[in-house]
Amino acid sequence: MASAVRLFWVLRSSANYSTALRTASGRTAGASVRGGRASQNARQRREPGIPRTEKMEVDQDWTSVYPAAAAFKPSAVPLPVRMGYPVKRGVPPVKEGNLELLKIPNFLHLTPVAIRKHCAALKDFCTEWPSALDNDEKCLHHFPIEIDTMDYVSAGPSVRNPKARVVTLRVKLSSLNLDDHAKKKLIKLVGERYCKGTDTLTITTDRCPLRRQNYDYGVYLLTVLFHESWKTEHWEGEKTDMDMEEFVWENSASENCALDTLLRIRSAEKAKEASREELLASEIVQDYRKSVVLLKNEGETEKNLCDYKNSVKRLLNMSAL
Repeated sequence: MASAVRLFWVLRSSANYSTALRTASGRTAGASVRGGRASQNARQRREPGIPRTEKMEVDQDWTSVYPAAAAFKPSAVPLPVRMGYPVKRGVPPVKEGNLELLKIPNFLHLTPVAIRKHCAALKDFCTEWPSALDNDEKCLHHFPIEIDTMDYVSAGPSVRNPKARVVTLRVKLSSLNLDDHAKKKLIKLVGERYCKGTDTLTITTDRCPLRRQNYDYGVYLLTVLFHESWKTEHWEGEKTDMDMEEFVWENSASENCALDTLLRIRSAEKAKEASREELLASEIVQDYRKSVVLLKNEGETEKNLCDYKNSVKRLLNMSAL
């Protein structure tokens, strides 16, 4: 019992001593540190100097101030720029300490003087425009592929826009080295990307994150389509007239029936015999051929039916009816 009482008093005295020591030491150290810092800050405090904007010359080289794209620096722009929401029906905040001016990209590095310097630096790496390409037709003949891209300017933290990666490739099928089989197969492969009215194939790529990658992907697709269209599979030789994409006049039943009808008419009239090639090249047969092809490929419209009726009358020598 005595030992327990003695231990209690020892712990109590040590606790009081440690508490008093912590309090005293904290007050002393805090006062000395705060006093030292205050005196040190007082010694280092200097008067603000003249802003850089007031020391700038009027005819200074602005390209050396903003040589490349950078955030807005109020100390380097000698203009009274203001931006932000006006408080209490006042004016927008000034440029010093204005975070709104730091959020958006600027074009301070693309002044007319800077652009002229860039053009002068790139002029040594450029060649003169070929004198033979003096109109759009010649340019389209020698450079049939047209590439369309779009750049965006927006107010945001980055000058990059995700939509700028989209690349559109256009080319006329008539400018490609394709025969009838290859052209029809390519049109079948591309589907709605081909416009029959303008004979233009349009490929739009936007799967890759960068514009250059989408451009390479578009050129790759055009190359694959070109080579695949020239391939002839074994099953393509088994196609019948019903499997064709469009009606073909040559060696068709309509051609044979028209020739057989003309031969019978000429034999009944005891006219001069003519060869197969002469009959096919005649104006009556060519008009009938044109009307049949339009009727089969475009459908039974009022104009196509009227042209077909008139061509049949001329073929049967029934124009007077």
